[in-house]
Amino acid sequence: MNSFDPEIPYNELPVLPPSIDLEIPSVLKACIRANKELAKLKIAERLIPNQTVLINSILLLESQASSAIENIVTTTDELFEHAQDSSPSMSPATKETLQYRQALYQGYASLKERPLSASVVCQICSTIRLIETNIRKLSGTALVNDSTGEKIYTPPEGENRLRELLTNWQNYLHQDDDDVDPLIKLAVQHYQFEAIHPFSDGNGRTGRIINLLYLIEQGLLDTPILYFSGYIIKNKSEYYRKLLQVTTNGAWIEWVLYFLDGIFETSKWTMSKIFAIQELMEEFSSVIKSKAPSIYSKELIELLFTQPYVRIQNLIDSGYIGRFTASKRLKILCDIGFLEEVKRGRDKLFINHRFLRLLKKK
Repeated sequence: MNSFDPEIPYNELPVLPPSIDLEIPSVLKACIRANKELAKLKIAERLIPNQTVLINSILLLESQASSAIENIVTTTDELFEHAQDSSPSMSPATKETLQYRQALYQGYASLKERPLSASVVCQICSTIRLIETNIRKLSGTALVNDSTGEKIYTPPEGENRLRELLTNWQNYLHQDDDDVDPLIKLAVQHYQFEAIHPFSDGNGRTGRIINLLYLIEQGLLDTPILYFSGYIIKNKSEYYRKLLQVTTNGAWIEWVLYFLDGIFETSKWTMSKIFAIQELMEEFSSVIKSKAPSIYSKELIELLFTQPYVRIQNLIDSGYIGRFTASKRLKILCDIGFLEEVKRGRDKLFINHRFLRLLKKK
């Protein structure tokens, strides 16, 4: 194994695939378990035909958690309140989190036209940072121990070396003749991307978007709704420790097992969230049919669950009712206790509190 010194740029980072056999019994067993749960999640995401419901909710929670890993912290209330606008009162953290969502969604849309690649990754990081971002030409920012301040890792440097490593990373993603399970490859490529650290900033968030896009590219999910960053933030110190142990000790097996456990746990969590959303939507449908049948429609129910903060304009933009009718229907929903009307400056917001509580529940 190459020698490693945290003070020196790690230009000797080994290329992929790893030099050890990862397909040992414990890894294959964990892989089967994670794949089964992920397959259940893929079925569950189809239970709610309007994909916007899940993309607007779980994708935004993923954006919040991934940003929080980088100490960009916003509340769920503020995040969902501003999810559809660009209010000047929005905090910088909320703006950054919503920008992450935009990068994730753009990456998801781009998969229909081209596979994951170094150029796609540059676009994702550019969207996250709101400035054009390319492979860094200068040395990378060294990672330090938060407690002691000592360097624990200095990423490779030199644009040519970084491009070589990224080309190898990209080829590994799409190498189909190696018969390695996609979830094992997912864990391996995530370590490698974070170790390459190709950008001056935004590497962690970009790497976590790649995780979701790779699952979609491999056909393991239809939409980017796995709440994987929630697992990382709950196990943040272990996440960074196991990444570093691959570098210092070649501890690939421990890293892959940790990662597969994360896929399993977050597939279960995401699935339970989908079932809870579906159950709440059905309850809303039933009660509205009973208490206010004149305003019931499938479209209205879906609109109430595309965001927990509803505006009159949301109903108008749906294209089937005008402002007066939209306002009237939202008022009826307040009267029967489903929504609460609040004022935000000149704007009226209608809060679906039960949906918001469901999203906030970790």
